[in-house]
Amino acid sequence: MAGYFDKSLFDFLKELADHNDRAWFAANKDRYERDVRDPFLEFIADAGTPLRKLSKNLVADPKPSGGSMFRIYRDTRFSKDKSPYKTNIAAHFRLGKKDSSGPGYYLHIEPGESMIGGGIWQPEPELLSSIRHRIIEKPADWKKVKAKVSEHGDSLKRPPAGFDPAHPLIDDIKRKNFTGGASLSDKQVLSSDFMNTFIKSCKDIEPLMKFLAGATGTPW
Repeated sequence: MAGYFDKSLFDFLKELADHNDRAWFAANKDRYERDVRDPFLEFIADAGTPLRKLSKNLVADPKPSGGSMFRIYRDTRFSKDKSPYKTNIAAHFRLGKKDSSGPGYYLHIEPGESMIGGGIWQPEPELLSSIRHRIIEKPADWKKVKAKVSEHGDSLKRPPAGFDPAHPLIDDIKRKNFTGGASLSDKQVLSSDFMNTFIKSCKDIEPLMKFLAGATGTPW
């Protein structure tokens, strides 16, 4: 059985990195749609059923615009890098409604840099405070899931205001991000077993997702 993607996916993304301009993309838009966008949308559509077995509230929306897939177009308004296109494809499988601030899963595909993630990245202050208080209120639950949280990511240099600097979990309370995940090889992305690889990683991060859902009042 063939997988969702073949070598043409990475060939396109590599060439886009070398020719990141509107003229090249316009000349190769058919390739983008055939080799990148459409297979990715098919993957997103098929991911819906196994994701809903983890949580009925997880959303896999295969619409080409406004769905789970991120736009290929970069927002260059506040960036020194004016390259118009991203050199990766990515999707966010949110938990709950479109404006939900709860946790979600993330799939990033890029030559040599693909990964699966889950959790909450850079939550707003009120949400971040809720997560920190949840750690204090449910320390045993937190200790069960903290191994799933990536050690990479920003933390405060000092304890946040209102939290005991001597608290045994103060290093976790100082975190700004609560995400975990796994790297993917190009071979895994192109494999016929890629959907199983994706869902297996999502299941691995599920305990962290449930903890964060409870902290943010998001139904799991």
